[in-house]
Amino acid sequence: MRERLPEYLKRPIIDTDKTRKVRKILKVNYLNTVCENARCPNKNECYTKNTATFLIMGNNCTRNCKYCNITCAKPEPLDVNEPQHIAKAVKDLGLKYAVITSVTRDDLQDGGAEHFANCIYEIRKLCPDTKIEILTPDFKGDKKALDTIIKAHPDVFNHNIETVKEVFKTARPQGNYQTSLDVLKYVKENSDIPTKSGLMIGLGETFEQIENTLQDLKNVSCDILTIGQYIQPSKQHLPVSKYYTPDEYEQLKGLARKAGITRFQIGPLVRSSYNACEI
Repeated sequence: MRERLPEYLKRPIIDTDKTRKVRKILKVNYLNTVCENARCPNKNECYTKNTATFLIMGNNCTRNCKYCNITCAKPEPLDVNEPQHIAKAVKDLGLKYAVITSVTRDDLQDGGAEHFANCIYEIRKLCPDTKIEILTPDFKGDKKALDTIIKAHPDVFNHNIETVKEVFKTARPQGNYQTSLDVLKYVKENSDIPTKSGLMIGLGETFEQIENTLQDLKNVSCDILTIGQYIQPSKQHLPVSKYYTPDEYEQLKGLARKAGITRFQIGPLVRSSYNACEI
């Protein structure tokens, strides 16, 4: 039996003129969002703020992470017009801060790095004052792909470690904990771009393992951290081993400070791009 969701993890359904406007702009520009595809609990709150996290390179992912609601299937061909559509949506929404993420595209030689870069270039053409954060896959650690990203120079580079080392292979069987750290390290050592990473908790990790992971992130000079509660998308996904209490999130903030990470969002409903412009 699935454990009942604590009240502090529940969000009301919000349907307003603003949320409908965001949905219309996304639909008109043929865009996907991680808000919809990953069933983010903060979706409606973000829509009321005229923001969304754009999901590029299709709806299908080449990896089958055991916590993620995005479909693992044969990926769609790249839409070469998507970067222009993203830029137009950013302009139509009046965004001062745009977040772009993607499915993992191991089928592409560069993992989609050039497509990410093109999105950044197109946004800058139409909205030169908009800050851009990208949340990328690991590109299999390919340095040429990372160089493409660095050249495009997003305002924040985010790559999620997702979970502690001890749980990593269970949650992300096609990923590699050290590769994720190396990606963050390479961007930091070869640019002045602030780096960011995040964890889901509730997958069976211990406080000590979380603390070790935060130290690993600090050791690669990660600037910004997010930590939030894992919520099981369906019975086919990994079960929740623990719902952390609000008091425990305060303890986690203490662990982040102890590790030397001072810019963070840590809380039950925090997700990678939640209030991204505020950290």
